[in-house]
Amino acid sequence: MVSRAQFLRGNFTGKRKHIRPPWTGSEQHLSDQCRRCTDCLKACPEQILCRDDQDFPTLDFRRGECTFCGECAAVCTANVFQPITNRPWSLHAEITERCLPLQGVVCGRCAESCETTAIRMKLVAGGVGIPQLTQDNCTGCGACFNVCPATAIRLTYQGES
Repeated sequence: MVSRAQFLRGNFTGKRKHIRPPWTGSEQHLSDQCRRCTDCLKACPEQILCRDDQDFPTLDFRRGECTFCGECAAVCTANVFQPITNRPWSLHAEITERCLPLQGVVCGRCAESCETTAIRMKLVAGGVGIPQLTQDNCTGCGACFNVCPATAIRLTYQGES
């Protein structure tokens, strides 16, 4: 289903174009509540928040990972952020066919950077270890994203692959 905000922005697929800060809820909620003040951008200690083409906050995992510190939510006075819970969003990582071990090249940087061990290397006798992703353990923090030399990690919202 396409929200009113997505329709007006020309997004007829119903999929999100941007990754939003944790605990912001739906695109519609963000669009209705956000005043585009940039307080959340300034508060982010990881410096991964930036503006999208409409000046709404978005995450850029090329800059680093989200530590879920909650600083963005703490400074917001516009009721954009939902109460902080254990699960900040339905964002999760996917490993694409560009993954180097799937091409026979030794790697494993994604598994090394994953604090929740959502990504583990499955040993293959006489071959290269293959990354295995456990979605239930994935927080969508993006730690695996910028360390991947083949840009084989995709972060998507669950149900929007």
